[in-house]
Amino acid sequence: MVYGLAAVDGRGRIADQAVLRALGWTPGTRLAIRESRRLLIIHTDTHGVFKITKQGHLRLPAPVRHCSGLLPGDRVLLTAEPARGVLVVHPPAVLDDMITHCHSTRLDGDLP
Repeated sequence: MVYGLAAVDGRGRIADQAVLRALGWTPGTRLAIRESRRLLIIHTDTHGVFKITKQGHLRLPAPVRHCSGLLPGDRVLLTAEPARGVLVVHPPAVLDDMITHCHSTRLDGDLP
C-alpha cells in the first residue's frame, strides 16, 4: 500500500505524484471511477472516460465530487494498491467516521 494526503482544488484536481507513480499512472492513462459507500474507487480502464491530466494530476469530475461530498480545499486520504492497480479516495466524512469508530473502540476512555 502507498498512502498520500492531498487537497482537492477548485477543478477537482488532486496532485500526489508519489501515489500515481506507484500505480504507474502517467498522463493520458484512462480510468474508471465509481463511488462505493462514500469512497471513490479508481482503476485503469482502456475504455474509461476519465484520464490523468497532461500535468499528471488526477481530476475528479464535478458529479463524482458531489456524490462523495467533496469541496474545494478538502483534504483526502489516497490509498493505492499497486498490485491490484486500484486507488481509493477517502473523503473527510469517511475519515471522520473511521477515526471516531477507532477512538471509541480502542482508547476505552483514555480521552478527556
